[in-house]
Amino acid sequence: MSILAHQRNGQGQPLVVMHGLFGSADNWRGLARRWSDDFSVWSLDLRNHGRSFHCEGMNYTAQAEDLLYWMDSEDLDKVSLLGHSMGGKLAMEFALRYPSRVEKLIVADIAPVGYEHTHSAIIQGLRTLKAKEPWHERREADHQLAEFVDDVQTRLFLLTNLVRTETGLCLRVAIEEIARDYQAIIDAPPAMAENRVFEGATLAIKGSRSDYVQDFMLPEFKRAFPQLQLQSLDAGHWLHAEQAEGFYQQVSQFMKLD
Repeated sequence: MSILAHQRNGQGQPLVVMHGLFGSADNWRGLARRWSDDFSVWSLDLRNHGRSFHCEGMNYTAQAEDLLYWMDSEDLDKVSLLGHSMGGKLAMEFALRYPSRVEKLIVADIAPVGYEHTHSAIIQGLRTLKAKEPWHERREADHQLAEFVDDVQTRLFLLTNLVRTETGLCLRVAIEEIARDYQAIIDAPPAMAENRVFEGATLAIKGSRSDYVQDFMLPEFKRAFPQLQLQSLDAGHWLHAEQAEGFYQQVSQFMKLD
């Protein structure tokens, strides 16, 4: 079985950070360095993302097995998990399936429910980049992606997946594997249907200008995570980037609670 790639900063209580769809551990470098003053921060590249392996399947049960295997390989018995968006769903699935391996759970702007298809244009754009690689200049790739994605900040985020190779800039995210199993990504974590419960300390941080965590979702959230604390930041879905200081403080304070 292949092992997830990771970056490590600091010493102390382990905090494992998991990115969202089309993200990577690189997106968390700034926050990881700051948290490393107090904790041992492990930032993961999930399957089909970043420097990790490419394989079929994106369902959260399989991804939870990836995480379990990685923890065992690093001799980590119990960790606190922080996940944003897709990474948050994985964190919830893992906590529900392997509660004895989780100290605290932090979920950033996602709920344990199913969502609608919203990434069709992005997937189409990344498929086009993949088909036309290698790219010689990043601005050429950006011009191509702009035909599918209007928002400049979203394109800048997506283009972090273009990495330099011997032949030019190539897409490192496994877009075909992700597209093939996209439904599994937007579905609820499978452990929710099994009525599993995680009794440990749980913090959910939502963006006040995001619609990913809405009031009608909270009963389902609290059913599976009865110790849930809900906080918010004046931000959209990428709250950890838009309100980095506030996000840093909320996570740090929660991690330090007895």
